[in-house]
Amino acid sequence: MTSFLIVVAAMAFFGIVHSLTAGMQLRRRLHPIFGERVVAGWYRLAYNILSGITLLPALAAVAILPADVIYAVPLPWALLMRGLQLIGLLGLAVAATAFDLFRFIGIAQALAFLEGKELPLLSEPLNTGGVYRIVRHPLYFFSLLIIWPNPTMTTTLLAFNLAATLYFFIGSRVEEQRLLAMHGEDYAKYRQEVHGGIIPLP
Repeated sequence: MTSFLIVVAAMAFFGIVHSLTAGMQLRRRLHPIFGERVVAGWYRLAYNILSGITLLPALAAVAILPADVIYAVPLPWALLMRGLQLIGLLGLAVAATAFDLFRFIGIAQALAFLEGKELPLLSEPLNTGGVYRIVRHPLYFFSLLIIWPNPTMTTTLLAFNLAATLYFFIGSRVEEQRLLAMHGEDYAKYRQEVHGGIIPLP
């Protein structure tokens, strides 16, 4: 139980830091300190680096802390579950091709700053094709498909998966509001056409 709670606490720490840094409020507060151009050029990259760093304690806790095995699926069913995880990995890769990955990470903005180009970059068009016709947040959906069909489930992995699922759910709601504000009626129509947020729905 102690290991379970440590993983939950580590994920809560990640979620709090991620939430505080994901919105526009902090960016606006940094404008008077660093200038709008510096923030536009470097914030996204710094944000993603910080997100990765704050996720490390939770990953380390899952890998290192003692944990009880909840279940261990035998062969050949374990291979089927690994197959689902592989589908999740492939789906994640396909979903990532639908947008500018360098821009998503923040590299494109940093390069634009260094090259003296105009910032902030123009907004990307709304993605509604490909896997986005199946579910509105395919990155979250395929991530769930990677973490849950694990043939061996431990208490620490369960804690991580539950916390990550909650994070995906909350994150999708926040992202929905941002996209609705950015794309307006186009996104409202898209939500009516594609019912599933992080899980495909008919």
